[in-house]
Amino acid sequence: MAHFAKIRVADNQVVHVSGVDNWNIVDGEGNEVEAIGIAYLEQVHGVDADHIWRQTSYNGNMRKNYAGIGMTWDADRNAFIPPKPYNSWVLNEETCRWDAPTPMPTDLTEEEIEAGTHYSWDEETTAWVKVTRT
Repeated sequence: MAHFAKIRVADNQVVHVSGVDNWNIVDGEGNEVEAIGIAYLEQVHGVDADHIWRQTSYNGNMRKNYAGIGMTWDADRNAFIPPKPYNSWVLNEETCRWDAPTPMPTDLTEEEIEAGTHYSWDEETTAWVKVTRT
């Protein structure tokens, strides 16, 4: 099954993701063709000047990230970008995902992990904070 994101043209926001059976997106030689999938979706849902369709992939081998509702389509990067989780985070151009300004520490012991201790981002201090389950 192939998947396609419906994108609102006004703000490039993903508003819907639809699955399409593979036989509805292949050409005469059995190759998957995005344009055939888009034509199929436009036939089923109608042509809508306010929205466009773009193919997406669960395994991220196409357009960096699997599209989800609320994500942004960036045509220049040919990528779906998730919402920015914190103001201080920066876009990783390679993955098109947001990175904290400092990497999350990796110093938790096995005992801490088993006890549910983890790190959480604190935007006020722009630092990772160790959180222990009580």
